[in-house]
Amino acid sequence: MEFTFGLHAVFVRWGEPDTVLVVSPALFSSGLAVLKARLRGKRVAIWVQDLYSRGLEETAGRRSIVSRAMRRVESAILSSCASVTVIHDRFRAYVVDDLNVPKSKVHVVRNWSHVQLPSQFDRGLARRELDWAEGEIIALHAGNMGVKQGLENVVEAARLASALGSPVKFVLLGDGNRRAALEEAGAGIPNLTFVRPMDDAAYSAALRAADVLLVNELADVREMSVPSKLTSYFATGLPVVAATHEESATSDEIRLSEGGVRVDPERPSVLLRAIEALGADPERATALGANGQRYALRMLSAEAAITAHERVLLSHA
Repeated sequence: MEFTFGLHAVFVRWGEPDTVLVVSPALFSSGLAVLKARLRGKRVAIWVQDLYSRGLEETAGRRSIVSRAMRRVESAILSSCASVTVIHDRFRAYVVDDLNVPKSKVHVVRNWSHVQLPSQFDRGLARRELDWAEGEIIALHAGNMGVKQGLENVVEAARLASALGSPVKFVLLGDGNRRAALEEAGAGIPNLTFVRPMDDAAYSAALRAADVLLVNELADVREMSVPSKLTSYFATGLPVVAATHEESATSDEIRLSEGGVRVDPERPSVLLRAIEALGADPERATALGANGQRYALRMLSAEAAITAHERVLLSHA
């Protein structure tokens, strides 16, 4: 898919851009676009959302021949660009220290949320439409259901909640290559519900109607990505529970925002207890949610990010 898209990008007419901006993923199509731009003498900027080489290392649990080869490819592509924009300070450290991209080229600009949150919102109506009872503590995970999310942990937490008669109901909203397997593993668990992807309006309503918003990652996932869902999560004013390694980029965001709690990954009972504790302490949940919302307004606004991107692009135009 990436190669065919990259070839299409190479053979279509570009006109005469001042700067070519490529986004990774997709790294391989970006590489082809970079090659064309360089041959035409155009400046190239790259905007990095995920790190391919780090992802291979962390999902495989070790550094392999493939991951070492990917590291060389990624390093060559990023180094050939006039500027590299990454979405987190952890990414910047890896790109500079491990991929050997000159520090002066690398900039940090955080992503912003695409979700619009109208001022008028009927929480009770939204919960009724989603068939969520007021007495339930809704723990919602939204977004991709892939390998790195490790959502088997959430399925097992839901199984435990059902066995213990817990008021926590886990909701997995979205799609991905692990969804079918997760649905099979979670069949018959009363405290677990799967919801198909929604349009933006319904998605934002579902987020705001929940009680707790979840991030779940494999234990080895530390620096390969920053969940984009966090920007939308913080904007809602609800507390976040993140099952992630204490040294992960996600953990950094929870700590900086003071918008939630981190628990150890792949520990279903620990995840369940953390959600129950927030459900039993509405004052703390409200305070954490307010912290996250302030962080989103201060650090994750579209205006701040676009201004920063404009500054980077114009400096290399």
